[in-house]
Amino acid sequence: MVLGTPWRDLTFVKVETDEGLVGIGEARAINRTGTLLAYLKEAGNRYVIGRDPFDSEQIFQDMFRKDFGRAGEIVMTGISIIEIACWDIVGQALGQPVYRLMGGAVRTRIKAYANGWYKVERTPEEFHTAAKNAVQKGYLALKLDPFGAGFYELDRQEKTRSISLVEAVRDAVGPEVDIFIEMHGRFNPVTAVEIGKDLAPFNPGWLEEPVPPENIKALKKASDALAPLGIPIATGERLHTSFEFRELFELQAADIVQPDITHFGGISNTRKLANWAEAYYMLIAPHNVGGPVSTAAGLHLGACTPNFKIMEHFNDFDDAYVKEAVTGLPEVIDGYFSLPEKPGLGIQLNEEVIREHPGQSAHFNLFAEDWQKRDAR
Repeated sequence: MVLGTPWRDLTFVKVETDEGLVGIGEARAINRTGTLLAYLKEAGNRYVIGRDPFDSEQIFQDMFRKDFGRAGEIVMTGISIIEIACWDIVGQALGQPVYRLMGGAVRTRIKAYANGWYKVERTPEEFHTAAKNAVQKGYLALKLDPFGAGFYELDRQEKTRSISLVEAVRDAVGPEVDIFIEMHGRFNPVTAVEIGKDLAPFNPGWLEEPVPPENIKALKKASDALAPLGIPIATGERLHTSFEFRELFELQAADIVQPDITHFGGISNTRKLANWAEAYYMLIAPHNVGGPVSTAAGLHLGACTPNFKIMEHFNDFDDAYVKEAVTGLPEVIDGYFSLPEKPGLGIQLNEEVIREHPGQSAHFNLFAEDWQKRDAR
């Protein structure tokens, strides 16, 4: 099932069992929903139908390896949707929340940060107001990309404008709210370093994806230059397999890893990556641009993962019906999610909402003017 918004389509999957239990998965395959649906139809018949949901690791291995070609974004997204749904079924079958089946909770609540809150004109005044509104919703951390359609470098006027937006946000929220700077892989290393130095006075909590994701040594060049500023480097949303993280870890080119649970093979595979990252004293802050099922999966991971830092959340700033697609998901209160309490993922799908809001096939382009308004129609 596909639920649409003006800037993203969310793919929901129900996995039904012959004992009556139903698990749900969901992912946002940006600009590739049709491709994902085709893969799920093919791989579902080959590797999922007739399997035991308790065997999710073997299902993962079959989907990952038995088609022989290298798994990338679409394959790992398809695996993720099925794996998350399997965990939902297993938790229901055993009467336990998923995180209790993965070692139990190591924290009593999960900090959240807001994204998607700045759907406004790129002026200091409008970013200032939008940031205040986000904090008034209860958030203690915000993320923003202030760089417009920037790519590789910014001319002096655009750089000054971008810095002024961050200055306005810091002024709006004060010193006690975290500000994370999203760079969306826009810049070459020298530009990323230059901008990082200009942003340092505003005490950003991290600089995210400062260079494109394909060249880890270029990221290492930028992170080494920025290290004296004490600003953490975060990256990983466009790395889809553990093998792609190997060089990042070996070079210690980042401080925070950001795999997307729904593009990285699901909850278990992301937990494995977190364990590996901990050997390098790295924190994990999963990328989460998905809907409520994606968020639920992140909460279960966050509950049981010691080096979990914070959870990304868009859906308080998107079309309200996105949150209405499920019931049972905790709300952000005073900056934190409470832990899920019900068996499985702890949520129920509202298929009527999805039917009422079909996919829109919007083309979302982060290098277009005014992309931050998130209306790709």
